[in-house]
Amino acid sequence: MTIDTRQLRHFAAVADTLHFGRAAERLRMTQPPLSQSIMALERTLGAPLFIRTKRNVWLTSFGEQWLPQVRKALATLDALPDGAHRLRDGLSGHLSLSFVSTADYSILPGLVRRYAEAFPEVEIRLVETTSDVQIPALAAGEGHAGIIIPPHDRVLPEPLAYRRLLSEPLVAAVPTTWIDEGRLPVGDGVLSAETVIDAPLILFPRQVAPAFHDLVTAYFTTRRQRPRIVQEAIQMQTIISLVSAGLGVALVPASLRNLARAGVSYLDLDGPAPVLETGLVWRRDDDTPTLRGFLRLLDESQG
Repeated sequence: MTIDTRQLRHFAAVADTLHFGRAAERLRMTQPPLSQSIMALERTLGAPLFIRTKRNVWLTSFGEQWLPQVRKALATLDALPDGAHRLRDGLSGHLSLSFVSTADYSILPGLVRRYAEAFPEVEIRLVETTSDVQIPALAAGEGHAGIIIPPHDRVLPEPLAYRRLLSEPLVAAVPTTWIDEGRLPVGDGVLSAETVIDAPLILFPRQVAPAFHDLVTAYFTTRRQRPRIVQEAIQMQTIISLVSAGLGVALVPASLRNLARAGVSYLDLDGPAPVLETGLVWRRDDDTPTLRGFLRLLDESQG
């Protein structure tokens, strides 16, 4: 069964006016072709839509029950051009954004809030995962963009592009009980390098966060020491929980101070602290409108 969209509009106009002449005027056509269109539609459907007399026209029971479906279909058709324009302009659709756990306490909340305010109809799909998973996935066309800790040389596989978003120093997350018991000598809220080097360390595994792992271990090797790693974890929340449990200390981004956890104190490092960079990665050849809007928002906020 094939029904012309024009026939549906003809049917709806006659149903609204219950008068072929007035319906023809509304449709800017003459009455005979309108009557022929309705009769052709009735033949296609195999049932009459209207009861006609010389003086009156009214809907059959079938026509009355079918009319709401026709109106819904026409409303959907009428909305298609605007919907297409909104998708084209990045005002609707979805944005898939992956992120490392450290970003959850620094740049991610603000970015998501600003984007949601600027594009309220776009669905933001967030996935927390490590940099080593994000980079090949994005290169293979999975997702639109990712917040990562970049490699030391910032060299990424084609066709990925990269933009720095944040650089922040590392601080020490330590068990509060160690301070209270005098196990960690703290002066004016600052922890000396010697104290950090002597403490058991909790750290990301190198295979999932090589840049972060190497940044932390370099703090030890530049002082001709080897870190005493007692536990590894792939999520920052887990690392902080292990610190709270008294298993060791951790060097974490300064923004982790936003992760308040009972039993954990955050202390600045004495002297120059390692600096962690976080950035955005995406495919240069990805022309998704929502991604374009996201990158434009970054340009405006960083400009």
